[in-house]
Amino acid sequence: MSAQRRRVVITGVGVMAPGGVGTKNFWQLLTDGRTATRGITFFDASSFRSQVAAEIDFDTELSGLSPQQLRRTDRAAQLALVAAREAVADSGLDFASVDPSRIGVTLGSAVGATMGLDQEYRTVSDGGRLELVDHTYAVPHLYNVLVPSSFATEVAWAVGAEGPGTVVSTGCTSGLDAIGYATDLIREGSADVIVAGATDAPISPITVACFDAIKATTPRNDDPEHASRPFDASRNGFVLGEGSAVFVLEELSAARARGTQVYAEIAGYASRSNAFHMTGLRPDGKEMAEAIRVALDEARLDPEDIDYINAHGSGTKQNDRHETAAFKRSLGAHAHAVPVSSIKSMIGHSLGAIGSIEVAASVLAMTHDVVPPTANLHEADPECDLDYVPLTARDWRTDTVLSVGSGFGGFQSAIVLTSPDAGAR
Repeated sequence: MSAQRRRVVITGVGVMAPGGVGTKNFWQLLTDGRTATRGITFFDASSFRSQVAAEIDFDTELSGLSPQQLRRTDRAAQLALVAAREAVADSGLDFASVDPSRIGVTLGSAVGATMGLDQEYRTVSDGGRLELVDHTYAVPHLYNVLVPSSFATEVAWAVGAEGPGTVVSTGCTSGLDAIGYATDLIREGSADVIVAGATDAPISPITVACFDAIKATTPRNDDPEHASRPFDASRNGFVLGEGSAVFVLEELSAARARGTQVYAEIAGYASRSNAFHMTGLRPDGKEMAEAIRVALDEARLDPEDIDYINAHGSGTKQNDRHETAAFKRSLGAHAHAVPVSSIKSMIGHSLGAIGSIEVAASVLAMTHDVVPPTANLHEADPECDLDYVPLTARDWRTDTVLSVGSGFGGFQSAIVLTSPDAGAR
């Protein structure tokens, strides 16, 4: 690894998450320890095993998107466009002054335009009654909901990017992997600025049915507000969510030259897979631990340098055990000294988007020196015996954050964020 490598930093943040539109509302929800989980309102979920979700109260008419954008895009793309607009404004970068061929877009998504596909199939099949669908009832831009690459296209058009454009789809680690890939593009010199992040809007009958079939989501329908319980002994599955987080990434010296705020440096990233099972996890956490080790090595840091861990913390029995084991395996004794929390307890699990949303939470934890809590954690699980910051946010000096993700298919990813000015603090 070259000592002269380009240092990649985050200079703009945009968030669309349950409980409040925009980064400010998102952070307020987290630090208050409030939950945004509720009974599903997007469709009649009464026939499903799991009937709870974390939905965004998103007024498309007030979003600033044009009628044409709304007509041709799925909800997931719309969330990404609004988050990207906030990130670009937050960065203070005049995109028009940058060579468009040096601006790229990298977005993650696990399930693409699920809501659009679901709606269009119901339309062209007349509610499932037609075996041979009638294509004349389809929207003119049906292709855009078929291919997730349209997400990157829409954001690229919005910011004027003519450089690398990519959609990364690695299940629930997509949000972390998209940022890791974008970092590599800037480091290797393929781009100077990347608009990177992830988006998913999966709260549709087909998605709920899929997770019902494998009993991954919680059946705690009588108490939606407290249904997501990562690391709690009573946890019984995750709560489906939706959302998007988008960042402006650029090279550190360029950011400093224009005097903008630098939220964090992306110091290390790694991804591994377990080649074991589509949905199952080994209890020893070996693959996640290896991703953490490699990310720390890339960042040139020791386990003791980690100030906070933003956990995957989905709230399934096996994930939380697996993740706890991975932290102990990779960090040793320090695993018991560092605070760990899961924001999925408050905003649910938005599949491919959540990794980027968790990076946003990590960046804000560094900015404010506050660790968000794990909501609904009342009953300790003996198998999950680390400091999970139950119920209440904690003031905590946070210069270095480890954020991890775990996805179906065996994907395990880790990213290390550092404050480039930690010494001055």
